Amino acid sequence: MAVFLLFISAAIPLFLSFILFKLRKSRSRLPPGPLGLPIIGNLHQLDTSHPSNHLWQLSKRYGPLMFLRLGRVQTLVVSSAQMAKEVLKTNDAIFCSRPVFTGQQKITYGYKGLILTPYNDYWRETRKICTLHLFTTRRVLSFRDDREEEIFITINEIKSRIATSVSEVVVNLNETVMALTSRIICRMAFGKILGQETSRFHELLLECQAVLANFYFRDHFPLMGWVDHLNGSMARLEKNFNDMDVFYQELIDEHLNPKRPNKVQDDIVDILLQLKNDDSCTETSASAVVWAMTFLIKNPKALKRVQQEVRNAVGNKGKIDEEDLQNFVYLKAVIKESLRLCPVAPLLVPRETIDACILSGYKIPSKTLVYVNVWAIGRDPEYWDNPEEFHPERFIGSNIDYKGTDFELIPFGSGRRGCPGMSLGSITMELALSNLLYAFDWKLPHGMKSEDVDTITTPGIVLHKKNMLNLVPSYRNCKT
Repeated sequence: MAVFLLFISAAIPLFLSFILFKLRKSRSRLPPGPLGLPIIGNLHQLDTSHPSNHLWQLSKRYGPLMFLRLGRVQTLVVSSAQMAKEVLKTNDAIFCSRPVFTGQQKITYGYKGLILTPYNDYWRETRKICTLHLFTTRRVLSFRDDREEEIFITINEIKSRIATSVSEVVVNLNETVMALTSRIICRMAFGKILGQETSRFHELLLECQAVLANFYFRDHFPLMGWVDHLNGSMARLEKNFNDMDVFYQELIDEHLNPKRPNKVQDDIVDILLQLKNDDSCTETSASAVVWAMTFLIKNPKALKRVQQEVRNAVGNKGKIDEEDLQNFVYLKAVIKESLRLCPVAPLLVPRETIDACILSGYKIPSKTLVYVNVWAIGRDPEYWDNPEEFHPERFIGSNIDYKGTDFELIPFGSGRRGCPGMSLGSITMELALSNLLYAFDWKLPHGMKSEDVDTITTPGIVLHKKNMLNLVPSYRNCKT
């Protein structure tokens, strides 16, 4: 018996050493990364409260290419501009697909969309529709009147509140800008403003984001799919899908109604019905405007400079039109700097490799999940001096832009899976922000200081400011 116990005591350490040796050997050609546990891999090491920031901190230790195992899902995290260029440009044909996940598959009717669809013939056909029919320069310009009218309505609503109030007016910019961009999107996509249905629309969008970002056990542990039913995740997903489906069907039925009044121009649903397709909306423009105003109110010198620019360029015209945007150099720098620090999607929509490849000397297996950490790239001291500071002047005289060719600034992605609506979002951001800065002087509510304004974020697909940005506007009479 004693001999047997002695044998076991010696065998166990040898067995464990053998397992560790095999694990290290199996990943010897993979990019470096934290050593995970059996079965769950590195899941226990992730901080879901701010994943992009947490992955950035890990990349400081393991490098710009970091390999993780999230259950059964092998994952690559890219955290530098150079490696992002290798993934999104040099090897774009290999890193061009999307992973198949439970939430995305359900919400998109089995990947009948564009952004989340794996790379296949259907995606190529859908991309062609967007390129030729939805997001052409001519189509984007055709909705100019809708965008300008909704922005001027918002400006006049704030003016009216100031004129009729006997006390200090505090504007919740989160809610104001969200309502504005929602109305713009709805007019372009649906041909109408939702009116009393606006709150329903917002709730559906927020819940949709939540179920898409949710953790589903079946995605990482195929034999544990039953847990998703037990904890209510599948019921929540099914409810959101059904609610969205009813919403879409109501819009489609309204557009197909032969008694519907004729319109001067087709909206996006009209176009898609003609092409037998569908589309969806996002709220990234609203988030970008709120972040820009957050940084400006914390940096009074930058706020003063950008207001001087838009006011001097436009004079006493009373409003800013889209043709004025080309004259705003510092405003564009402010937006770039805001997107650098708080990109609307801090982790780009994940990609998936369609074949194995070699990247920077490391072997990347087929069907590897790939996250490009735009949050980390925007803070890389190799490319940015004093990266944590808000300093729009860094872009003055610089050719760096966020259109997908400068990989140190890619908030909308790059390559064949880059955001197809980038030009539309860019115009909306610039027009909304410039008009808010042109028409009003902004200050903090009584008793608040600039350092009291935080930049705490909420976890999710889109990077939202957690706490509301409440500011006090005073109307600047531009007409003399």
